[in-house]
Amino acid sequence: MPTLDRHDDVLVLDIGDGENRFHPDWIASVDAALDEVEKTTGPRALVTVATGKYFSTGLDLDWLLAHADRQQEYAISVHELLARVLALPVVTVAALQGHTFAAGAMFSLAHDFRVMRADRGYWCLPEADIDIPFTPAMSALIQARLSPQAAHEAMTTARRYGGLDARAAGIVDQAVAAEEVRGTGLELARAQVRRAGSTLGTIKARMYAPVLAALRDRERPLG
Repeated sequence: MPTLDRHDDVLVLDIGDGENRFHPDWIASVDAALDEVEKTTGPRALVTVATGKYFSTGLDLDWLLAHADRQQEYAISVHELLARVLALPVVTVAALQGHTFAAGAMFSLAHDFRVMRADRGYWCLPEADIDIPFTPAMSALIQARLSPQAAHEAMTTARRYGGLDARAAGIVDQAVAAEEVRGTGLELARAQVRRAGSTLGTIKARMYAPVLAALRDRERPLG
């Protein structure tokens, strides 16, 4: 399960070493870690990391199939997780060492910055290929964090972006060697620790107000 550690002023959230699908228990664990991030005072930033072949492959479709009656409740919990990361009053960096797919890719977009491995692994929104439409809130998040051209291509073609292509499209901020992903993420975060606090939280809340409203719509989360 996800764990939270501290490296001086940088909090490191390790989301796991498997596919890191959004099982309800996984979401609850990440939420608990974010509670700790929000309670921490002083200069700080957050880096989200994983280990192994995957960063995250997104929704836990097996759990969803087994709990079809809880689909709306599940969507609300996923949306709230994305909203929390997007609005955190600290600078956030996603260090993408492996495949980052679907809601896992959206989770990465909720971070302020992204560093991706250059030589292997893909960033992809496969929904057009797997016949699962984006929720209105997910669409809003993607379109707010990517250029119109990149959002259109990523959402409608299910393109798999390698690190260098993702950097060229503006999906990630840096594409580096595998052994440099985590260190680069920590370096980016350390440079921003003094900006943590209520002013940064207010800036994010106002900048992404329409997206946050969509993500926190509990009446019609599925559209």
